[in-house]
Amino acid sequence: MAKIYAQLIGGTNLSKLPYAEGAAYNHYRWEHEDLCLPGTRVQLRQQITEWYEDPRGPCIFWLNGMAGTGKSTISRTVADELAGKGKLAASFFFSRGQGDISHARMFFTTIAVQLAGHLPELRPLISKAIDDHSDIHQRGLRDQWQLLIYDPLENAPAQSKQMVVVIDALDECENKKNIELILELLAKAKNLKTIQLRVFVTSRPETPISFGFRNMLGGTHQDFVLHDIPPPTINHDISVFFQQKLSVVKARHGLSTPWPDEPTIQLLVERAAGLFIYAATTYRFIQDSVDPKEQLPVILSGEYTSAESLTGNLDEMYTKLLQYAVIGDRRSCEHDALLERFRQVVGSIVIIFDVMTTENLANLLCLRVWEVKTALGSLRSVLNIPKDESQPVRIFHPSFRDFLLDQQRCSDRGFWIDEKERHIDLFQRCLELMSKRLQQDICGIREPGVLITEISKDMIQSVITADLRYACRYWVYHFQQGNSVEEDNRILQFLSQHLLHWLEVLTLVGELSEGVLVIASLEKILKVSSNLRFSKSL
Repeated sequence: MAKIYAQLIGGTNLSKLPYAEGAAYNHYRWEHEDLCLPGTRVQLRQQITEWYEDPRGPCIFWLNGMAGTGKSTISRTVADELAGKGKLAASFFFSRGQGDISHARMFFTTIAVQLAGHLPELRPLISKAIDDHSDIHQRGLRDQWQLLIYDPLENAPAQSKQMVVVIDALDECENKKNIELILELLAKAKNLKTIQLRVFVTSRPETPISFGFRNMLGGTHQDFVLHDIPPPTINHDISVFFQQKLSVVKARHGLSTPWPDEPTIQLLVERAAGLFIYAATTYRFIQDSVDPKEQLPVILSGEYTSAESLTGNLDEMYTKLLQYAVIGDRRSCEHDALLERFRQVVGSIVIIFDVMTTENLANLLCLRVWEVKTALGSLRSVLNIPKDESQPVRIFHPSFRDFLLDQQRCSDRGFWIDEKERHIDLFQRCLELMSKRLQQDICGIREPGVLITEISKDMIQSVITADLRYACRYWVYHFQQGNSVEEDNRILQFLSQHLLHWLEVLTLVGELSEGVLVIASLEKILKVSSNLRFSKSL
C-alpha cells in the first residue's frame, strides 16, 4: 500500500515508510461496513461539521461511548464526508487482533504517507525528512511525529487550510502508554498556523484515554459522549435502521406485508437498548437466513432477564444466536464435540494477533479446511467470512470478543473462551508448525552470499505461507499471554534445533528486528520462571 501511495505522489523514498495495511477508512477490509443511514445521527453529524469548519474551534474532537454505540460507523461517515469536501488529511482505523492496525508502531508513518498523498505541498518536505533521517521508521513515536508530520506542516508554504485526521477506536491500540503518548503529541497540532490540522478521535472512555485528555490544556479538545444522547433520539435512529434494513430483506425474499409489523420493530428497538451493534447483528442474523420469518422469533423468544446490565440484552442476543447457530436441533450426544470445536476455532479467531484465512487458520490449528469452514459456516452474523477465500476471517465487532472472554457475561459456559487456555494452545500449535516446517535455507537459494533484495518476494511468500509467518512472529506472545511455566523445556528444545532457522524466516519476511526484541523478552521470561521453579523446590 505504501508503494501505491508513493507512485501516486511521485516520491519514491516514501515507499521506505512502513504502512499499516487496512488503516484507511476506505480500505478493502472495510468495504462492506455501513455508513450512517440518511436521517440518522443528524444533530451529531451537524455538530461535528460545525467543529471542523470553525477556524477558532478546538484542535481535537473526542467522540466517546461504550462498545456498540456506533462509533466506527460515525467515523467512516465523517471520513467519507471529509474526503468528498477535500478536507480529509488521513485516517487510521485501529482494530485489535488485526496485525499492523492493532498497535501504534506504524501509526505516524501511515499518517505521513497519507498526508503526502492528499497535500501536494507536503510531499517534498516529508520526502526530505526521510532522506535526512534514514532510520526514521525505527525511531520512537515522538521523532516520527516531529519529523514526518509536525515539521512539514509547520514549514509548508503559507496558506490558510484546514484538514482533518480521523482516528477510530483508539482504545483498540494494544499499548496503553502509546495511547497516552499519541494524544499528547496530537494536542501539539493546535500550534500549527499555515495548515490547521484537526483530529477527530473515537474510543471507549477507558482510563488511559480519559487521562490523556485530562492532561491537555483547556480549549484543546471538545468532547461528545454518545451514550448521553437522549434515548428518544437513539431509539429513532435504531428504528430507522431496522425499518430500512428489514425492508430490503422483505423485498429480497418476496415477503407479504406487513413484515415486520410496527410492534415488532418497537420490540427490537427496546431490546437494542441504545446499542447499534445489537441492531446490526440482529439484521445480519435475519438476512443470512433462508426464511427470515422463522429467524426473527429466535432473537425475540423468551424473557430478557439481564436488562439491568448495560450489555444485558446484547449478551442475551449473542447467547441465543450461538445456541441456534452452533447447537440448533443437533442431538445432545454431539453437543460437547460441537462446543469444543467452537472454542478451538472461534476462540482462536478472537485472540489471535492478526487476521487469517480459513486455510491458514486450519493449517495453524492442525485441522482440515472443511472442519474450520463447518465451525464457522453458521456464524456469519458475528463473523465476517468473505466469499473470496483469499481474504481473512474477522469478527464484526469487538463486543463479541468481549462477550466470549467474560465469564460473567457469557452465561452459557459452553461458549465461554478461556483466554489463557487458548493462548497456551496456540503457542503449542505455533511451535509444532515451526518444528515441522522450518529448515536451513528454507527458500532453497543455495547461495549464502545472496542479498535479500535479490530474492523474489513471490518465492518467499510461496514457501513462507501466512500461517508459518504468523507462527514465527507471534509464538512468544502467545507464550507470554498463556503464562505457562510448564513449557520451558519445549522452548529450549525448539531453540536448540531451530533458532537460526527461525531467525532466517524473520529476516526473509522483514521482521528480524522484532525477533531481536522477542529474544530479549523471552530471556527474561525464562529466567523468571526458572527462579519460580527453584523457589518452589526449596
